This record gives sequence, structure tokens and C-alpha cells, in this order.
Amino acid sequence: MLQQLQDIEASLPFDIRGFDCDNGAEFLNRHLVRHFTQRSQPVLFTRSRAYQKNDNAHVEQKNWTHIRQWLGYERFDDPALVPLLNDLYRTEWRLFHNFFCPSVKLLEKERIGSRTRKRYDTPKTPYQRVMESDYIPRKPKSP
Repeated sequence: MLQQLQDIEASLPFDIRGFDCDNGAEFLNRHLVRHFTQRSQPVLFTRSRAYQKNDNAHVEQKNWTHIRQWLGYERFDDPALVPLLNDLYRTEWRLFHNFFCPSVKLLEKERIGSRTRKRYDTPKTPYQRVMESDYIPRKPKSP
């Protein structure tokens, strides 16, 4: 798990400032806590609240759009498939989702009687959102 997180971190055009995980043992262990907290610029390491299954709803939704819609619900028992799927994700899928799949973000919810009115922003790709963000310094955005 640590190596995969290091690979992801190295590919990002910005520094990680926070890491929020669920309560699974694959994330809540001393190796990951040490990796994020014992560095020159420590990363805020937080976890979901106990028994609050919707805390990670956005991440779980990405399991549907990024994994299940492409691979289905079949179990992959053959270890030989792992490097193939990892390579496919690192090369084609990651680029496809970040540069060509726009999504909308909920801006506001308004309760009108028994109905709820939702207002969304314009669709943008994850890449567009990073490039437009004021929280990301200009230097990492440069080609």
C-alpha cells in the first residue's frame, strides 16, 4: 500500500497537504502514519468517524465510475492480472478520467417545501479543476 501511495504522490502536480482514509487496517497502520507525519512538511493524517459509513461516499462513488463500470464485480484471483491492470490504470485510465471525463460539483441545496433544489457548477475535468484552483501554486501548474 505504501509503494502505491508513493507512486500516486510522485505523479501529482502539487504537494499533498492532507490524507483522509477510512477505518480499514490497510490505511490505519504505523507505516502510513509515519510516512505522512514524519517528514519536513507533515501531511495532516485523518480518518473517518467510527460507524459513519457515508464519510467516504465520494471515494466509494469513484469505485463505481472508475472500476466497476469498466471491470464489473468479478473477482480477479489470478495474480498475473495485477501488473496488467495496474499498468492499464497508470497509462490509459488515469489519463482518460483526469483529462476527458468532466463531472459536476454540487454548489448548493435548497429545501423548498417537501422538495430539494440542487444547483451544480459547470462540468469540468479533474485537470481543469486543478488548473483553476487558487490553492495550487502557479509553478506546479506550468508545463
